[in-house]
Amino acid sequence: MAKLYFKYGAMGSSKTAQALITKYNYEENDMTVWLIKPATDDRDGPSVVRSRIGLKADAESISATADLYQLYLERRTDVVIVDECQFLHPDQIDQLRRIVDELEIPVLCFGLRTDFRTKLFPGSQRLFELADSIQEIKTICDCGAKATVNARIVNGCVVTEGEQVLIGGNESYIAMCHRCYMRAIRDHRRVRLHSAD
Repeated sequence: MAKLYFKYGAMGSSKTAQALITKYNYEENDMTVWLIKPATDDRDGPSVVRSRIGLKADAESISATADLYQLYLERRTDVVIVDECQFLHPDQIDQLRRIVDELEIPVLCFGLRTDFRTKLFPGSQRLFELADSIQEIKTICDCGAKATVNARIVNGCVVTEGEQVLIGGNESYIAMCHRCYMRAIRDHRRVRLHSAD
């Protein structure tokens, strides 16, 4: 029976790498995969999904107004894999749910749970409401504790104001545990980004 999966984690938890490995595993078994990503994520160009460890694959870029159910009907693959699913519109999550329910096609969504202010992304919230399977992909803070926060760093400091979406990687964000995140804010402590190593 097909399911809607939501696999989430803080930045640097290998979500994209796992999405690409999952794609490879399906294709190795002669199954077709529709790999998609929201157009919002343009870091590596509109049609590429790339992990921090160097894995990459061609993907279809999806606009915020695209009807995923109708687009799927034009493709008819064995599975749908979504990278950066937090940027999907909640209606698009409903459309993915419809693909699972009506067409019995598994849909695997990989993305962030919360933004740099620790607020749910709308797409992630809808996945928490609808997914059959929810799995956290864990990573660690520099202190060794489990990282749960995607801290946005500007001029070496954690910021808590700004637009929800600012596309970036190690040059703009670091995964932190909540305690280190709160200490950095309270103490105005400078944070060293991993890209600065």
